[in-house]
Amino acid sequence: MRSIQGEFDGRGLKIAVVSTRWNDDIVDRLVEGACDVLTDCGVDDDDITLVRVPGAFELPLAADRLADSDDYDGIVALGAVIRGETPHFDFVAGECAKGLSAAALEYGVPVGFGVITADTAEQADARAQPDEDHNKGAEAASAVIEMATLLRALGV
Repeated sequence: MRSIQGEFDGRGLKIAVVSTRWNDDIVDRLVEGACDVLTDCGVDDDDITLVRVPGAFELPLAADRLADSDDYDGIVALGAVIRGETPHFDFVAGECAKGLSAAALEYGVPVGFGVITADTAEQADARAQPDEDHNKGAEAASAVIEMATLLRALGV
C-alpha cells in the first residue's frame, strides 16, 4: 500500500497569517504561536505575510482574497470569539468557520482554523498559551504546513 502525507518542512512555502484585532490580548499570542511554528518548520520570515482584520466575521473575506491571489501556499486564520449574553456569538463563529472552509475549497489553498470559540475569556486564554501544546495558532500553522506539503506531494 502506498501512503502519502504532508510533512513539516515549510521551506519555500509562502504563508499568509490573517488575524483579528478584536480580543487582541489573546489573538496576539495566537499570532506569535503560529509564526513560531512557521519559522520552526523552515518558512522564511520574508515568506510570511501578516494581515489584520477587524474581527472574526471579516476573516473569510480576507482569506478568500488571499487565496484567490495565487500568492500563498497556505493561510492561517486566527481569532477569538467569546460567547456573550446574546446569540451574536453563534452567528459570528458559524459564519467565520463556513467562510474559511469555503475559501479553502474554492481555491484549493489550505486554510488553518485557529479561531478560538469559547464560552469564557478564561477558556480562550487557556487555548492561547505560549507553549505549542496549548496554542491554537500553533496548531493551525502546523496543519497548514502539513496540508500545503501534502498538496504538493499529491501534485495538485
